[in-house]
Amino acid sequence: MTGVISKACVKTGLVFVILSLIIVVLLFSGCAGLAASAQEYYSIGMAYYGLGKYEEAEIWLNRARLADRTMTASQYNLGRIAYETQKYEEAAKHFESILKKDPDNILALRAAAFTRIKMGDLEKAEKHYGKLMALVPESADDGYNHALVLFAMERYDKAQEVMDKYPFSLQDNNELILLYARTLSAQNKIEAIDNYARWLAANSDKKIRFEYAQLLEKHELYARALEEYRAILSDSFTADDETKKSFVRFALARLLLIADSSSGEGVTEMETAVSEGYDNIEEVEKLQKNTKVSAVNRDKLRTIVNNMQRALEAKEAAEKAAEKTEKGK
Repeated sequence: MTGVISKACVKTGLVFVILSLIIVVLLFSGCAGLAASAQEYYSIGMAYYGLGKYEEAEIWLNRARLADRTMTASQYNLGRIAYETQKYEEAAKHFESILKKDPDNILALRAAAFTRIKMGDLEKAEKHYGKLMALVPESADDGYNHALVLFAMERYDKAQEVMDKYPFSLQDNNELILLYARTLSAQNKIEAIDNYARWLAANSDKKIRFEYAQLLEKHELYARALEEYRAILSDSFTADDETKKSFVRFALARLLLIADSSSGEGVTEMETAVSEGYDNIEEVEKLQKNTKVSAVNRDKLRTIVNNMQRALEAKEAAEKAAEKTEKGK
């Protein structure tokens, strides 16, 4: 009889292997009077690791770590266990302990760098990636992670310098193309537009399209920006969307008010944005003071600002009244 072997059966088989190994260890260490080898401890620890039984794995890997032959591998996998259980500081100690003895250990460098990112320690992560890239300069994946750290540190020129080493990956790696576009945009380089367009030609994401539209507007490519804002608004929105419809609507209104100051369409879009939940009074006031907007539309924006302020005051008063009522209960 043939059939698909279930995951449960595989796990059961692994448990049997573990138990068998333990019996062997006990026989040699107890009955035969010989010490179990570090390799056996390591094998048992990794079998438990494979089952996700991290506490048991730690016990055996710590034993294996005492022997020179299995020390590095055990230390590395103890770091992996700490990482999997979100003990990032402990994980970093394991990986960096390996690097003290073997500073060119590529696996430990990668793991230490990634762990430091999780800890928010970008300086140490960047240091590890710098060392790693000197050892494996051909690795586009490590280059991407290095550039990502540099971008997060706002070292945009250095991030671009790293990515420029991988021109072929920039042709077909979506993550690298997007990071490159954002890096160029952060440096106010108009070349970012082409990279955003390339990414959007193969992908669909409201947040990225919104970034692209704002970039087009920033470089006064108003017709293209208008097209992108309207394309976003034609899509469906959910409460979980990171890009809020009201914010896109405000951006569209701002563009219309500046690019076509004589039209009343911008004011209409602004009123719609507010009705949809846009509540950043400061940004509307800034636009109201912008001399690129016509005097007539600035007066209308002042009315919108006044209405927003009144609505905010009413909301705050209602919240205070509700709080007072709750305290009186």
